[in-house]
Amino acid sequence: MVDAKMLDKMTSAPGFIAALDQSGGSTPGALRLYGISESGYQGDEEMYRLIHAMRVRIMKAPAFTGDKVIGAILFERTMDGDVDGEPVPSFLWENRGVVPFLKIDKGLMEEENGVQLMKPMPDLDALLIRGREKGIFGTKMRSVIAHADKAGITAVVRQQFEVARQIIAQGLVPIVEPEVSIKSPSKAEAEAILRDAIAAELDKLPSSDKVMLKLTIPTVADFYAPLMNHASVVRVVALSGGYSTVDACEKLRQNHGMIASFSRALAEKLRVTMSDAEFNSSIAGTIEQIYAASVAKVGAIAAE
Repeated sequence: MVDAKMLDKMTSAPGFIAALDQSGGSTPGALRLYGISESGYQGDEEMYRLIHAMRVRIMKAPAFTGDKVIGAILFERTMDGDVDGEPVPSFLWENRGVVPFLKIDKGLMEEENGVQLMKPMPDLDALLIRGREKGIFGTKMRSVIAHADKAGITAVVRQQFEVARQIIAQGLVPIVEPEVSIKSPSKAEAEAILRDAIAAELDKLPSSDKVMLKLTIPTVADFYAPLMNHASVVRVVALSGGYSTVDACEKLRQNHGMIASFSRALAEKLRVTMSDAEFNSSIAGTIEQIYAASVAKVGAIAAE
């Protein structure tokens, strides 16, 4: 059963979702950006300990609360970790008012038909049950679209919604994330195919089944607006896709109703060498910047 208070917050509260879900492949890059090179640690365990310490620092920052950060997407190890002895999901919701999500995908397959499907997830049900028991509200899973190939994009969306139905059956709300690469030479064309494919899959869902969509900020402003009004869609959120914070926020402002779900853009100014005061001031500034870009659309819709 989906948590009603969390669902209400995700449906209507102003703010954005923080993506704290870098996994094995992307963790070294996140640590490098933070100021820790690969020579600064040995092995995966130390790497994960360092990235967890960075995430805890973010989550404990005074500005990281549900007033502006309405949700946070967690890597599985982060979900299983703690903040000062308290499990991360309960710390986020009970102490911060931030709705916890879990990244569930196991990475990407090799590109075929211009896309990368998700790798198989044979133990997904067990992970979903464990997440639900820990207080997780929803999940996130990512595929990648590199070219405007209709067969490939249809396969991506079909796979995403097949897994989404499995997640819904476990009482969680899935974030469907078919990312269109910002480097795609046919980005706008891919987005047109993607929107139609998503709309077709949404129409197959009972209105009681709820999903969220995490999409690359589109080439044409407000291109995904038709999807936001679907009965099954809780929220449409934007990934930063490699854009800088400034660029991502500027593009987001042009898309009414979309809110941010940024990862790299959220942490790009943070450094391990910062004092707590410097760190907290920096993350507060970035949170305000991303929040403003997200809330601007909520206000614009209300005023129209």
